Amino acid sequence: MGTLHYGGSAEPLTIEDGLLAHLKVVIATKLRRGESFILSWAHPDGSGRSTIWLHPAIPLRFVFADPAPSTLDPAWIAQLAATANRSGGVSIAPSDAIDHASAGA
Repeated sequence: MGTLHYGGSAEPLTIEDGLLAHLKVVIATKLRRGESFILSWAHPDGSGRSTIWLHPAIPLRFVFADPAPSTLDPAWIAQLAATANRSGGVSIAPSDAIDHASAGA
C-alpha cells in the first residue's frame, strides 16, 4: 500500500500501489497543464468519504511500498483522466484496485 501526501494534511491517503501509480500519471498530467480538479475517496473504515481539490501550487508526494514500478494500463489511465475532466472529478473506491488487478492491470 502506497500513500498520497497532499499539502499540509497530517493524514496521508493510503492507496494500493497499482492504483496510486495510475493516479500519479493522471494527476501529474493535469497539474503539469495547470489544471485543477477534485479527487474523492471512501474512508476505508466506512465512516464516510473525503474530497480534496488538487491544485498545481499545493505540494504533493507519492510514496510507493513496492520499490519496483507498477505496470501501467493505458485504458485505465484514459478512464481516470476522463473522470478527472468531469465536474465531479475522480472518485476512487477500494474496489477500483481489485477490479483492475484481477483484469491483469
